[in-house]
Amino acid sequence: MNDSHMPEQRPTADALLARIKERDRARLRIYIGAAPGVGKTYEMLQEAHALRARGLGVVIGFVETYGRRNTEAQIKDLEVIPRRAIRYRDVTMEEMDIDAIIRRKPQVCVVDELAHTNVPGSRHDKRYQDVVEILDAGIDVLTAVNIQHLETLNDAVATVTGVRVRETVPDTFLHRADEVINVDVTVDELRDRLRQGKIYRPEKIEQALTNFFRKGNLSALRELALRAVADEVAEKAASYRTGQGLQPALMPERVMVCMSSSVLAPRVIRTGARIAGRLGARWYAVYVETPRERPDRIAPQDSAALDQNVSLAQNLGATVVRVHAERPAEGLIAFAQREGITHVIFGQSARSRWELLRHGSTTDRFLSAVRDAAVQVVPLDEHG
Repeated sequence: MNDSHMPEQRPTADALLARIKERDRARLRIYIGAAPGVGKTYEMLQEAHALRARGLGVVIGFVETYGRRNTEAQIKDLEVIPRRAIRYRDVTMEEMDIDAIIRRKPQVCVVDELAHTNVPGSRHDKRYQDVVEILDAGIDVLTAVNIQHLETLNDAVATVTGVRVRETVPDTFLHRADEVINVDVTVDELRDRLRQGKIYRPEKIEQALTNFFRKGNLSALRELALRAVADEVAEKAASYRTGQGLQPALMPERVMVCMSSSVLAPRVIRTGARIAGRLGARWYAVYVETPRERPDRIAPQDSAALDQNVSLAQNLGATVVRVHAERPAEGLIAFAQREGITHVIFGQSARSRWELLRHGSTTDRFLSAVRDAAVQVVPLDEHG
C-alpha cells in the first residue's frame, strides 16, 4: 500500500482548521542578534523595501537609529507613522502610536526595539504587547530583538556577561513568530564597529569594550543566538508536520551556504564552516548560476572571485554545488528541499531599488517556500 493513502497520514479536522486559521492570521517575523550593532534594524529595513517593491503597503511603526547614518539612510522614503506624545512627570516622551497604525491599515509594519518598556500611561506596559495588538488587527509585523532579552535566557546571559537585563520578552512571543532570523557578524567585526563609533557614543566605547563587548561574552552570546534560532525552527517544523498529519522527521543537521561571485562571499563561507563545525553537520556551498552569470557571460572579475570562493569553500570542507536557475531563490529553494537542509546562511548586501523591483528579496522568497530551516543572515556592508 502506498504510504500516502494511510489514514494516519491525513490531516485531522482540527489540523485542517488550524491550517485555515494559520493562513488568515497576520504574520510575524523576528530578527534576532547576539548584541547591539550586528545589523538587525538595517536588515529589517532592507526587507521592508523588498516587500514594498513587491507591491505591499509598508510603514514604520517605530525605528530607533541611534544616530547610525547607514541605518538612517535605509529608511529612505518608507512611510513613517508619527509617534504619540505622552506626558510623564513633567516630561513629554514619545511612544509608538498603535491607533494611528491600525487606522492606516498597512499590510506590513516595522517595529524596532521589541523588548522596550513603554512610558507609564501607555495602553500596554511592553512594546511586544503593542505588536500583539497590531497583529490582531491583521497587520504583518517585522520586529527585532537581541538574544539577551529573551526571558528564559536571562539567567544564562547574566552568568556569561555579568549583566542582568531588565527588559525581557517572554519566549511565548517568540513561539508566535512565523519566521525567526539570526543576524550574525563576527566578534572582531562587531568590536571594530564599536571602536568606530557605529554602535555607541564615543564616551561609552571603552567601557563597552571592557565589559559587555568582551570577546568571550560576544562568542557566548552568538552561540546562544544560534542555538535559540535553531531550536525555535526545529519546534516549528515539528508543529508543521503534526498539522499536516505527517510523521516526525528525524533528519541529520545539514548546512547550506548561499555562495555567490562576490568578493565579500568569503565572510559567508567562513560563517557556514563555523556553524557546520559546531553542529557536526555536513555542509554545502551552493552557487546558483543564473543566465547572466553563464560562463560565456560572467564578468572576468566575478569569475575570478567565484573561483576563489569555490576554492575557499572546498578547503574548509564544503561540498560545492553549482545549480542552474533563472533566479537565485529558485535554485536555493529546490536544493534545500531536495537535500533536507536544516540551516541556511545568506549574505545580505544593500541593493539598488531597481534590483529589488526586478527580483525582490531572495531571503523573503526562500522563507516563504522553506519553513523548516534555521536562517542566518550575514550583513556584507559596513554599517551599524
